[in-house]
Amino acid sequence: GGMDGGSSSSVSSVVSHYLDGDPMDKLAYKPTAGQVIQRLRLLQSRQALDRAFASVGVPSPALDEFGRKYREGFCDYPDPHERIAFWDKFFAERVAVEDDSLPCAYVSEMDQGLYGGLLGGNVQFMAHPENGWISSMVAPLLNDWSEFDRLRLDLSHPWFDRYRDQLRIFVERAAGKFAISHFILIDGLNFVFELLGATQTYMSLEDRPEMVRRAVDFAFELNVAVQQAFFDCVPLVEGGTPSNMAQWIPGRIVSESVDPFHMTSVAYFETWGREPVQRIFDRFDGGVLHIHGNGRHLFEAVSSLRRLHAIYLGDDKGYPEAFDILPQIRARTGDIPLVVAVDYPRFVDRLNRHELVGGVFYKVGDAPDAAAANRLMEQVRAYRT
Repeated sequence: GGMDGGSSSSVSSVVSHYLDGDPMDKLAYKPTAGQVIQRLRLLQSRQALDRAFASVGVPSPALDEFGRKYREGFCDYPDPHERIAFWDKFFAERVAVEDDSLPCAYVSEMDQGLYGGLLGGNVQFMAHPENGWISSMVAPLLNDWSEFDRLRLDLSHPWFDRYRDQLRIFVERAAGKFAISHFILIDGLNFVFELLGATQTYMSLEDRPEMVRRAVDFAFELNVAVQQAFFDCVPLVEGGTPSNMAQWIPGRIVSESVDPFHMTSVAYFETWGREPVQRIFDRFDGGVLHIHGNGRHLFEAVSSLRRLHAIYLGDDKGYPEAFDILPQIRARTGDIPLVVAVDYPRFVDRLNRHELVGGVFYKVGDAPDAAAANRLMEQVRAYRT
């Protein structure tokens, strides 16, 4: 198969758009995609701080089946055809749910192992029954900095072929039905973690700062190549990037991580984190970030990044749930769109008490069924703070 530029088909699709009066790229598994993108544009405009946005889960036979097939833990690289078949089933089940989500498959197999794999690392895959992901990691690539100069960015590496093959299979099988999400960057100190492990990375900030800088520059080139290949293969939807973090954002948007700074002071983020993040946001049309429970001291610092389009709020044991402290988080992040997970009963309760924070995308857990989800969404769309 291939993406040959069949111009006649694109002409006919343009014509059919005019005929049915709908400018939206059709997604069979989201009949309301046109309205969804309008609402997500509103969220991104930052003019909707008085409104709430939400996705709502429903019980998923596809996830149940995945959980029966894969125990939590290590597994082999799966067949991409099997993976896209999972996503197809998962989103087909949700076709009747009229929430603010844009169905988009996640190439979890490339999170994070692709980056180390491209440099000859030993990639290990893991199954996650709770969300249907098979993700990847790499043991540290180097024993010490003396080996750094052996690293070569080789885009003919088998891992790059594997990556592009999986993207191509996903794009072909999803076409006209659902979208493909961007996926995580492994740049900055995240990349140095892949080279040396976390402890040696932190030590190197003090002992070998010049080597860290070289590695961060190398990581920028590697990540740009990986993301460029993504955008070359995966079409934008209505001029925007589908996102597992924020559903959809106008432009070509990357998904960044500041995890290494969750365990440092803000000063270390300012010295080592800000510039690499800003550099790759500026190389594309901006990005999204996620902040885990142990990284909340970074809110003010990351909120001043230019072209930051959303912050996904993670939860961790030992920290209050983001949903419970949203007013404080909103006060610390200005008008940046926030994304937060919450279970269905607690969301319904807070909605009925009229206590939702605005300008937030709520990822609500499972409703009993699609009808209940849709009744809830009518309330969400009518909600004003």
